[in-house]
Amino acid sequence: MLVPVKAFDAAKGRLAPALAPAPRVVLARRMATVVVHAAAPLPCFVVCDDDAVATWASDAGATVLWRPGRGLDQAVRDGVAALAEQGFRRVLVAHSDLPLATSFTGLDWFDGVTIVPDRREDGTNVIVVPTGVAFRFAYGAGSFRRHAAEARRLGLGLRVVRDARLGFDVDVPADLDDAVARRPELLAEAPGGLHPPAV
Repeated sequence: MLVPVKAFDAAKGRLAPALAPAPRVVLARRMATVVVHAAAPLPCFVVCDDDAVATWASDAGATVLWRPGRGLDQAVRDGVAALAEQGFRRVLVAHSDLPLATSFTGLDWFDGVTIVPDRREDGTNVIVVPTGVAFRFAYGAGSFRRHAAEARRLGLGLRVVRDARLGFDVDVPADLDDAVARRPELLAEAPGGLHPPAV
């Protein structure tokens, strides 16, 4: 399993109206920890270009794939290529902001492409791709449709799995309120509280 993780102090900028910088760091780290722990029994690899993330990943039991200076799409593509060189035939790629994740078991058996879209059916929270096919990742708004189209372009089978837990990500303040209501430990004892101080 491959998890791309952005520098914690640069993550979740869209939550700024609801959350000050310090607790955003705490939230990003805790959500990523949830995802890495949910990876078991799959081997977990974290692709990153930040020293603090690399240290955290090692402490969390993941293997670090250091890929500096790449955007998300290229970092994931490089990570998949690295795992192909290690003999993996398929790679499951999961975002690090899935606070309700408990398991990824059962997603990696299909020979084609498996996609778990977000609950809005817009983004791609989890994708499983075969290695060696030069799959073109295209994350961001509308990525679910783009990744489905890429699977078809490559002549690969497509399986879409709608999963309430894995489809739940945290991008905007409304997501944050829902996530913390379900898992208050995500921000427990985080400095700064839920809202930034007034300026």
